[in-house]
Amino acid sequence: MDIGSSSVKVVQLRRNGRGYTVTAAGIVPIQPDQDASDQVGGHHLDANTARAISQCLQSAEVQTRLAVCSVCGPEVAVRDFKFPSLPPEELEGAVTLEAGQSCPFDVADGVIDYQVTSQDQSSIRGVLVAATNAVIGEKLQFAKKASVDCILMDIDGLALLNCLGEYEPRQPGYAAAILNVGHSYTTLAIVGDNELPFIRDMAYAGDHIIEQIAAQTGQTIDTVTGILSGQQECQFDLRDHLEKACERLIIDVNETLRFYTAQEKLSIAKVHVCGGFALVGEFIEILNRRLAVKAVLWNPFDENSKFEIRDSKFISADILQKNGPAMAVAAGLATRSI
Repeated sequence: MDIGSSSVKVVQLRRNGRGYTVTAAGIVPIQPDQDASDQVGGHHLDANTARAISQCLQSAEVQTRLAVCSVCGPEVAVRDFKFPSLPPEELEGAVTLEAGQSCPFDVADGVIDYQVTSQDQSSIRGVLVAATNAVIGEKLQFAKKASVDCILMDIDGLALLNCLGEYEPRQPGYAAAILNVGHSYTTLAIVGDNELPFIRDMAYAGDHIIEQIAAQTGQTIDTVTGILSGQQECQFDLRDHLEKACERLIIDVNETLRFYTAQEKLSIAKVHVCGGFALVGEFIEILNRRLAVKAVLWNPFDENSKFEIRDSKFISADILQKNGPAMAVAAGLATRSI
């Protein structure tokens, strides 16, 4: 269950011989707080989020109340580590110390977890994740208000990489990259030959792009949102204003891609673009012109997917064909085993 800032996405999977069968899926928008409806990134009422969760579960006819959720943003960090060989009883302390030195927040007021990826007689390598109690507690409260029991908390970027790993094998010698453009945050997730994830959450995303277009054109945010969603006719040069509004995002993504390729000495063949804002017309075309690598719209549920879709009263393939790029995080969370 992906509880975003503008919508709730739910995906339920069942393992089969080839991969997974989608047994339930749904997406429901979160109604904004009326007092903050004209503010980008305005806080939604907790009740509206809980209501959207309940409606999403009901519309998808999900019977279970056990869920895997996720967090992202400046209060979340994913870092790799490499230590000299350590006794098992000393590893947790070393990871905690590393998190305290590398995470941009006070890890004493948060949760730290880690996984060892390789170990030999001289060294030990792995990945640590850390998140503040505040950002975790917010998601837990949303779920609780909707009578959902969150039994595992994941990271958006890791869920995206898990989803891509199930979608297609990574090409040896090249890194795989995903750009998930939501409404409040953009996540860039990359993994290379060493299988160590590189995750960056950027606080510039769909809502901020909409705000910039509104400022450029003198339109209201609601009007720009309607134009981008195809519900209203556009009276100005949308492509030009959209490209200008995306400038900051494009610069941040290009700088991050260059940093990664320089550090890891790996090329990136293409960037899989997903998230709710990825569905905006001409957005992918702009990214393709401006990014250092090829950008492709990624729907984890397309005809090449290992996520088999069966039309039934529980799920319609149309939901995933239309909204699939917005549901990549939810799909990745559903691949987790408890």
